[in-house]
This record gives sequence, structure tokens and C-alpha cells, in this order.
Amino acid sequence: MMKKTMWIVWPAFLMAGVLELLVFAVVDPQDLNWFGHAFEMSRQTVYTLGFFVFWFVNALAGALTLFLSLPPNEVNQSPL
Repeated sequence: MMKKTMWIVWPAFLMAGVLELLVFAVVDPQDLNWFGHAFEMSRQTVYTLGFFVFWFVNALAGALTLFLSLPPNEVNQSPL
């Protein structure tokens, strides 16, 4: 189980770092608006939250890919 978790989490971590670099090379966190209101957070907080959002989305995509790669008998296996 731990091995499969690392198959998901480690590549997601690396891609979150790449996305962080790409997005925030173009976007300044101080220029962001949420429903017409400026963010009341520091740049570092926005960078951190952005990184964790990117990491979560990438991990979700990796988990879905791993789940869809399982054979049907393993997915439909009864826990009893």
C-alpha cells in the first residue's frame, strides 16, 4: 500500500513544483482577485496554498490513473 501511495504522491509533488514555477512566473499573487476583492494574504501564503492545491490536483489525477489501471477482479473484489 505504501509503495502505491508513493507512486502517486512523489510525481504529484514534482509536478506541483513545476506548476508553481510556471504559474507564478507569470502571475503576481498581489494582483489576484477573488469575486472582485483583492486577496488579504501575503505572497508567501499564496505561493504555499497554490503549491498544495497543485499537489492535491496532481495526486488526485495520479490516484485516478492508478485506480483505472487495476484489473476488474481486483476492483470488484469482496472484502469478506
